[in-house]
Amino acid sequence: MCCVRRSWSAACDDRRLTSSCALSAVRALVHRRLFFHPHCALRWLLCVLALAGASVALASSGDPAAPANRTLDVTHASAGPLTLTPWFDVLEDPSGALSFEQIRSPDIAARFTPSGRSGTALNFGITPSAWWLRLRLANPGDGALDRLLEVAYARLSHLDFYAPQSDGTWQQLHTGTTQPFDSRGYAHRNFVFGIALPAHAEPTIYLRIASTTAFVVPTRLWEPAAFHAFERSDYAAQAWYFGMVAAMVLFNLLLFVRLKDWLYLQYVGFALSVAFAMAAQNGLVKEVFRLESPLWSDLCTSFGYCFSIASGTLFMRRMVEVPRLLPRLDPWLKGFISFYFLSPFLFLVPGQTLIKAMAVGYILAIAVVLSVAAYSAWLRQRSAYFFLAAFTLVCLGAAIYALHAIGLMPTNVLTANAIQLGSTLEMILLALALADRFIQMRRERAAMQAQLLATQKTLIDTLRHNEQRLEEHVAERTVALEAANRRLEALSRTDGLTGIANRRRFDEVLASEWARSQRSGEPLALAMIDIDWFKAYNDHYGHLAGDDCLRSVAGVLANCAARSTDLVARYGGEEFAIISPHTTAAQMQALVLALQQSLAALALPHPTTPSCCVTLCAGVAAQIAQPGEAPEALVAAADQALYQAKVAGRNGVVLA
Repeated sequence: MCCVRRSWSAACDDRRLTSSCALSAVRALVHRRLFFHPHCALRWLLCVLALAGASVALASSGDPAAPANRTLDVTHASAGPLTLTPWFDVLEDPSGALSFEQIRSPDIAARFTPSGRSGTALNFGITPSAWWLRLRLANPGDGALDRLLEVAYARLSHLDFYAPQSDGTWQQLHTGTTQPFDSRGYAHRNFVFGIALPAHAEPTIYLRIASTTAFVVPTRLWEPAAFHAFERSDYAAQAWYFGMVAAMVLFNLLLFVRLKDWLYLQYVGFALSVAFAMAAQNGLVKEVFRLESPLWSDLCTSFGYCFSIASGTLFMRRMVEVPRLLPRLDPWLKGFISFYFLSPFLFLVPGQTLIKAMAVGYILAIAVVLSVAAYSAWLRQRSAYFFLAAFTLVCLGAAIYALHAIGLMPTNVLTANAIQLGSTLEMILLALALADRFIQMRRERAAMQAQLLATQKTLIDTLRHNEQRLEEHVAERTVALEAANRRLEALSRTDGLTGIANRRRFDEVLASEWARSQRSGEPLALAMIDIDWFKAYNDHYGHLAGDDCLRSVAGVLANCAARSTDLVARYGGEEFAIISPHTTAAQMQALVLALQQSLAALALPHPTTPSCCVTLCAGVAAQIAQPGEAPEALVAAADQALYQAKVAGRNGVVLA
């Protein structure tokens, strides 16, 4: 403990140097006009963090020393609260079995030791032990006084309060997050206990505390009127925060309905998760919903943290375009998100088995999100600047709240609500980011509309010009129009990527040849051909290389099917088809095998196939069309054979 105090004192001695360096950096940014330069956003954010660190040192350097007299004169609690941390005597109960009568016995009462703390809270870490706190109060005045003792941490699992009464009995209240809300002596999101102090009395107050989560005990003694004033402002701050969350949720829901962009709905999920986590941490979930389940009451905050991390990472992934910028990291990030969506079920393990591990997991999650956002910002992704600044503010708020909780910062409206304040600033920055995204989309749409209008105007001008010359060149324009119609007709039946027949041409020729087969009694053969593992090829080389592969395969098919009566068509995607009239199934199979050999000669690389080259598999069907049958029967037979070729391992030909 002494080492910690010496380290903290050294940090406080250096606070002026820290503040001076941070302010110098800010002046340099102002002098160079770098506030609005996007590449200096991170430098500006670091300066803000430096100033915040200096403020922490200044705020915490004035903590009072522990008193020599262990009895607290309550008449000092008037306009503001008295921090009770230095006045407590503490006793650890590792087994949690000591009763109230036992701890008041002389031999055990002598084992109480002064807390030795000078901050605003006692912090015992995460421990299975129960702790007894003893507080001696004194009212030296001539009149009776009423005071309120506040334990300003809503996540304590078990909290027992013992205070002597005027008739010699003891007031006993057994409460905590695992108890019903009505068990509290005062209806408040934190734990508040009333204390009556007769004139010239020196009562001793006892608290017994046990918790499965962080063991933080910030205690204050209030004069009732001062506490009620603080209570109103505190609940007003909570209402202001959750009102802003509601406004942001409604705003983004409207944007989602208007734009059909899932990013806005993902942000709604993130905002609701954070709001639930904050409400659970601050005791508002317990107060509003009056939870009765001890397990859910104790762990709803941890559930909120897990869902906040998962939904926030999901939102970040889409906002900073991780699938596009970091495609190799994206599958890991999906697994990371899935883990935190499912991780709340780990808390069903009883006791404190996984509490510390999950606390480390929270820190790791924050580091991962910050790292991905920072790297995206380094790659100059526009939205990453906003997200990185916003998420850093949330982390800063969490750090300030943690310092306040363990007593290294004073308790006030700002430190007690630091996470909400950071979350509010985060929501404002992300609202700007989402609005910027909306503006960019509107600009792109406006540019597209302007281009369409310009094209339309050009077309209208051309039509007007052609109208003036129409009478002089009727014959010439008629011939040109007929030629253009023929070209359009050809284009409508040709695949734009590969230059071979398209699906429309395939359907026309198949219907025509089917009718011819019915009339002539000659067989009609069909081969359905598919490029093996083409999706993996696209994923590996990209869509441009995939287009080149499709063109190469189409060229091989067109060269091998040399008969003028044969039709080579792109059926769809990476699937091709060959229609060959007057051809048996065996002849068509031989043709497809020749196709495979020609393609193998090209040796197009494909590392995910067994041969490491692009290969084909095909299904072949042939029949004589009978009256009453439709050509779709031939397609279905060839397609079923193609499926069997795929199941058989691909790079083969199967006859229907």
